[in-house]
Amino acid sequence: MSAAPPSIRPAATEPLAPARHRPSRLTARVSRAGAGFVMPFLIAFALVFVAPLAYSLYLSLFRNRLVGGTQFVGLSNYADVFVDPKFWDGALRVMLFLAVQVPIMLAIALVAALAIDSGRLHGHRFFRIGLFLPYAVPGVVAAMMWGFMYSDRVGLTGSLNDLAGFELLVPYTKQWLLVSIGNIVTWEFVGYNMLILYSALKTVPTETYEAAAIDGAGQFRIVRHIKIPAVRGALVIATVFSIIGSFQLFNEPQILKGLVPNLISTSYTPNIYAYTLSFQGNQVSYAATVAIVMGVITAVIAYIVQLRGMRRDS
Repeated sequence: MSAAPPSIRPAATEPLAPARHRPSRLTARVSRAGAGFVMPFLIAFALVFVAPLAYSLYLSLFRNRLVGGTQFVGLSNYADVFVDPKFWDGALRVMLFLAVQVPIMLAIALVAALAIDSGRLHGHRFFRIGLFLPYAVPGVVAAMMWGFMYSDRVGLTGSLNDLAGFELLVPYTKQWLLVSIGNIVTWEFVGYNMLILYSALKTVPTETYEAAAIDGAGQFRIVRHIKIPAVRGALVIATVFSIIGSFQLFNEPQILKGLVPNLISTSYTPNIYAYTLSFQGNQVSYAATVAIVMGVITAVIAYIVQLRGMRRDS
């Protein structure tokens, strides 16, 4: 009988020391490269956004006096803004403007985006470009063009009134002036919002529409249950952008002011009020305070709308 082979025992080994994670040269090089790419944006952001905002906050703490020059007043300017009837008159007017104009503009943009996406609109490319083209027109030019169209003498309004035999359209009245400005803004930005919503619709897979058609869903059910939920996020973004733009209303009433100076006051909107205070009244510090307060109001309302939209989307 052969003897059993001796058992082979593994040699004793020392426990391996934990590997030390040392940043490689490649990682450090990538980090420096990333910082180099980000640095130009950070510099531009600091110069264009942070520095003006900080300087405005600094100016809002002072007041220009005829006797004594510039004096530090702390938060006194903010207290004056909150009880300033001119500021609140313009702010409430802008809030009314966005409460009416923004839903109408977004509804038109949504209908246009759905019509283009349906594929049943003849000449949809021409329609899409034509609807977006007014956005390429500068706001000043658009306000001047519509201002002359509203004229009773040489504009389209005067021609329509002559054909009707009575004053069918009277855009230059106190009651209809805000509506006339809303028409200009809607004409300018419907195409922009349409493009946002149309881009969101193009992200929906075609298989989803095919499955819905197989299940017997018609076009209205597809629009209601597939397309509108798909653009809800884009609709929230467009709403936030429109709110910010409404609170920044300046070009259109400022241009129309040259045509109807009796209807548009120096505090018609908060931006016009701040502009008048700064460049005509030499009250730079108070104008900075008005701008900051209006910016905070805009940010709060936009945040609330975005938060509610995100909750509904989730």
